[in-house]
Amino acid sequence: MKNIKSIQDVINRRETEPLLKKAFEMAKAYKRAVNADCSVLGKDGHCVGSPDGLGNMFCSLCKKYSDSQEQDNDPSRFPCTDVHLDAVKESQRFGGIYIYMCERGFIYWTSPIFSYGHLVGSFICATVGIDREEAIESIQSMSRGEITYEEAKELLSQVSDATPERVQAMAQILLICAEHLSKGTDDYFETLKRRTEQQSQLSSEIHHLKDQQAAGMVMPGYPLDKERMLMAALRRGDNDTGRKILNELLGNLFFSNPDNFKYMQFRAIELVVLLSRAAFDPSTTEDSVLETNNRYLRRIQEAQNVEELTDILHIIVDRMASQIFSFRGARHAAALRRAERYIWENFSRKISLPEIAAASGLSAPYFSTIFKEEMGENLSSYLNRLRVEKASHLLTETMLSLSEIAGICGFEDQSWFSKIFKQYMGVSPGKYREYGGGLVPEVSEIHNTPS
Repeated sequence: MKNIKSIQDVINRRETEPLLKKAFEMAKAYKRAVNADCSVLGKDGHCVGSPDGLGNMFCSLCKKYSDSQEQDNDPSRFPCTDVHLDAVKESQRFGGIYIYMCERGFIYWTSPIFSYGHLVGSFICATVGIDREEAIESIQSMSRGEITYEEAKELLSQVSDATPERVQAMAQILLICAEHLSKGTDDYFETLKRRTEQQSQLSSEIHHLKDQQAAGMVMPGYPLDKERMLMAALRRGDNDTGRKILNELLGNLFFSNPDNFKYMQFRAIELVVLLSRAAFDPSTTEDSVLETNNRYLRRIQEAQNVEELTDILHIIVDRMASQIFSFRGARHAAALRRAERYIWENFSRKISLPEIAAASGLSAPYFSTIFKEEMGENLSSYLNRLRVEKASHLLTETMLSLSEIAGICGFEDQSWFSKIFKQYMGVSPGKYREYGGGLVPEVSEIHNTPS
């Protein structure tokens, strides 16, 4: 067993060492091009290319004047090695780029280097992120006065000042270098970027739910209605709306069960089973369907965190969408678009089913049936939801009275407006306005704020 591991280590070194040597040369060129320090770290955090790395001035000074016990035990490590390794992990979560600041006030950015899906190292770059005088003071403090003011000033002359915009631009260039250098990972960085976008959308949804909870609104349980609306969107071929609804569904699930990942997986499995039933094709063999479903379910069970679970569900939904897509829905897509356009232009007044059906070109009874089937909710619910969304905006952005808002949004009177608004938002219009749409700090956040 030990011999097998040794052989594998040799194979890994043969694959990674040439890659890291190229990275070292690329880092030198990058340093000359952007006038910022750049080093290459192996996956264990050791500098590549020379014992002192690429002469990363800030880390080298910190290492020289540090009295770290850990450094005494391993002279090749820097006092900030763990900080940089943690940053590399974060860069994998945030699309291949992570920008951060060390305790001395210097700005760093990093991008990971991969070989066939495995991390082999990373680029670490740095520049001055604080006022020059503060940076000089930081260097003198770090050296306990051994470096004079003039010497510190001379050292800093090697790098240029960097605005946040310039740091962002240099980080993007570094990511392009890392993507170009990495082997066998054509889709890997795209996966990182996709997951970053997914988590950003989820975060927005969870913050929205937090705002609602802080405003005293009633929090619903698992949103089964969202599942129905997701299915309806996929049946009519509206994949963009389907992804949006999936994010809303996942946001609710993660917000309600932040510490119960197993429950999240259970709900994800239920959703995939529901989708697979809708996607069932009689011409496909039962064994083929079972094999596909088992593969999807196994991936969900193997997910290690929320990021992986979210990405897997999005991939599954995208792949099943074409199978769930209803030709009947496609046939009525134009009629539904005409109806939606008419509703958006006229929902601020009282409009009837026959009016909307006429705009769509279908008979009223048939349109009513098709609308519910393809949109996932009946016409009345759809209208009320649009009106409540419009009203919630007016409540927080204007000083109009409740009766005025009721009229503008197409409600019969203020009483009916208040009833429907509370039904959808869990709180009365007056309370919603009082809390600014729920944008108030949570009690727990107030108590946990450091003094």
